[in-house]
Amino acid sequence: MPDVVINCAAYTKVDLCENDIDNAYKVNALGVRNLATACEKIKAKFVQISTDYVFDGNSNIPYKEDCITFPNSIYGKSKLMGEYFTRQFSSKYFIIRTAWLYGDGDNFVRTMLNLAKNNNEINVVDDQIGSPTSTVELAEAIINLIETDYYGIYHGTCEGECSWYEFANKIFELSKITVKVNPITSNEFKREAPRPMYSVLDNFMLKLIGLNNFNRWDEALKKYLE
Repeated sequence: MPDVVINCAAYTKVDLCENDIDNAYKVNALGVRNLATACEKIKAKFVQISTDYVFDGNSNIPYKEDCITFPNSIYGKSKLMGEYFTRQFSSKYFIIRTAWLYGDGDNFVRTMLNLAKNNNEINVVDDQIGSPTSTVELAEAIINLIETDYYGIYHGTCEGECSWYEFANKIFELSKITVKVNPITSNEFKREAPRPMYSVLDNFMLKLIGLNNFNRWDEALKKYLE
């Protein structure tokens, strides 16, 4: 029997969720309920990875763990339901909200690097603000956290904030790639699902228990690109 179950599975295609509501809730909510229930039966710790999309993005200061949730997309609503089921069906849970992840697999960093191979000019949204986060640093935070009994909701993102435009420029700067990046608005880059305009998370609870291992976002990005 496992001592800890870490749920990294999710329906994360934010735009597809808007028109695939049943499957979004099946994966992001009902699947989580089943895992939480199973973990409770075997007395295992349960780690549920959640998202900045549980907030509406109308703030102008970083969100702490106890801030009011108000998702404005199906993806965000289904993930918030997953949080609810985690709290209802598991007594030994860690809910970790994170954002703007990059690591293995498809992610913004790789998308930018691939676009730069065939384009001299790229348009990137400049009015959405968040904290780019390395999956390596998130994994380290999870490992540190599951060794404790400090159950509850946590925020886990790299320190600092930037726009997607600033993120893209830093990627090219660190990679020594010359490409012109044009700032555009969200209205100029229409998507099916609404995005939080400001979704910076404050790792308040990790700081409180002395387990905030996250570096600044640009420092973590430099390590990733080395």
